[in-house]
Amino acid sequence: MSAHQTIEAETTVETLTGAEIVVRSLIDQGVEVLFGYPGGAVLPIYDALFSEPRLQHVLVRHEQGATHAAEGYARSTGKPGVVLVTSGPGATNAVTGIVDALMDSIPLIVITGQVATHLIGTDAFQECDTIGITRPITKHNYLVKDVADLPRIMHEAFHIATSGRPGPVVIDIPKDVQFSKGAYQGPNDVVHAHNYRPRTKGDPVRIAEAAALIAGAKRPILYTGGGVINAGPRAAELLCEFAKLTGAPVTSTLMGLGAFPASDPAWLGMLGMHGSFEANNAMHDCDVMIAVGARFDDRVTGRLDAFAPTSKKIHIDIDASSISKNVRADIGIVGDAGSVLEDLIAAWKSRNLATDKSAIAEWWRQIETWRDRQSFRYKPDANLIKPQHAIERLYELTKHRETFITTEVGQHQMWAAQYYHFDKPNHWMTSGGLGTMGYGLPAAVGVQMAHRDALVIDIAGDASVQMTMQEMSTAVQHGLPIKIFILNNEWMGMVRQWQQLLHGERYSHSYSASLPDFVKMAEAFGCLGLRAEHPDELDAKIVQMVDYDGPVIFDCRVTKEENCFPMIPSGKAHNEMIMAEEARDLGSIIDDAGKRLV
Repeated sequence: MSAHQTIEAETTVETLTGAEIVVRSLIDQGVEVLFGYPGGAVLPIYDALFSEPRLQHVLVRHEQGATHAAEGYARSTGKPGVVLVTSGPGATNAVTGIVDALMDSIPLIVITGQVATHLIGTDAFQECDTIGITRPITKHNYLVKDVADLPRIMHEAFHIATSGRPGPVVIDIPKDVQFSKGAYQGPNDVVHAHNYRPRTKGDPVRIAEAAALIAGAKRPILYTGGGVINAGPRAAELLCEFAKLTGAPVTSTLMGLGAFPASDPAWLGMLGMHGSFEANNAMHDCDVMIAVGARFDDRVTGRLDAFAPTSKKIHIDIDASSISKNVRADIGIVGDAGSVLEDLIAAWKSRNLATDKSAIAEWWRQIETWRDRQSFRYKPDANLIKPQHAIERLYELTKHRETFITTEVGQHQMWAAQYYHFDKPNHWMTSGGLGTMGYGLPAAVGVQMAHRDALVIDIAGDASVQMTMQEMSTAVQHGLPIKIFILNNEWMGMVRQWQQLLHGERYSHSYSASLPDFVKMAEAFGCLGLRAEHPDELDAKIVQMVDYDGPVIFDCRVTKEENCFPMIPSGKAHNEMIMAEEARDLGSIIDDAGKRLV
């Protein structure tokens, strides 16, 4: 290289401050929106954001709200959500959302400020061991000690968060590193320090074995989870194709709703603790189970030694550690759900495989007898709004729209899963693994930021929604017309249900004796407040909520002591469900020893 070429090469190297490197990295990674809250330890980054029009920052009211909003954004788009918070309490307030993202495989980049490097370990103002705190709750985390490492770390973090099984990555950046200057490198220029290359293609031999096993099945079932959604829209299409090829019924976890169309006749509904009678019984009696992107969570399996006891189990998952972790797989296939389904279909077609049509027909006849039980049937009330009825009407009046649903956690969450139906992936956002009350409202903020023209509804409970209600101010500030549909029964509903069934009807601190007036609260925030107390006014109020061009808080007063059924009691198998009509006699859920089970 000549001296002239050397000088030219040197002049092309861009020197930026650490704060500017953070901002440039986000832009180069395609980030358009980030959620955050400023503080002393991240002011240099906020200063760099001030003159950057390509990044839209959403100012939340609490750092937990930032993480849940980023989760909603990520879950509804398939892109990573980005969070920016300060050190100390900023980082610790974000912890709940970080764990939530880890449990539900949501890709997040969480950038936290840290005190200057020479102050680390001195108990400086707003110092905490962010790396120590977040090590067990992230997919990976970094403490940046040298600005020269910052470009690599930023780009590497996106690769780790979005590859393989998605998850949250924390980048802790001391304030002096943000001020320091260093050479910027783009995504294609950095050399990753970690040789992280998750396996996406399944083993052809095991795929062939799986195809042969499925072809011989007489009672197959496809058990799908959030991994199908994480694999992208193509994976959902391939799932539909494979279900048609095999004639197998399809069920899903809470996190997998929408991966298979609820309008398809092969759909059995959600399975698990509050799943449908037909889904749970089919799971129990199947002879071949094909688990795709699901992790055999305890809320799905029930009693492990009685879980699908006569079946052969095929488990497809991109996370090798998930296979045979909770339930032993007869055939384990490590790979991306979409890639494996594509190869499975190719193997099926190339070998001219087919299931036994008469056996499959008999299997469906049995399934139809379970369907005839109408396990989500409830007794309507002419004078009071049943929560199930409220969700049914909400669905009927919004199903023609591009609608995204978020939820809080509790009875309303389960009713939403049972009575609101999804035909497309990425339209259902809920907290599954961690079960975080307060998730739905800020998640709706994130979803609406990604889909400005769509209808975004948070189906909420009166207790859950109060945990992050302050984020209504965020929605108003940023012009986000989210709709908060509160099923208000004046209780912590699921807690009350368990206390009724498990704790001798001793309702210890589960009644909300001083609920706010949600309509007045809406007005205080500067949005529309609505209330419905009678079934006859419900439809008109829902239409008013949907048509209003702005954020709405809807106080839907529902029956106070309605329980969520069907239900598999703790320690019971899938074919030992309690139905609503059986539970009217509380003795029906007490075992022989007199122990109450939930």
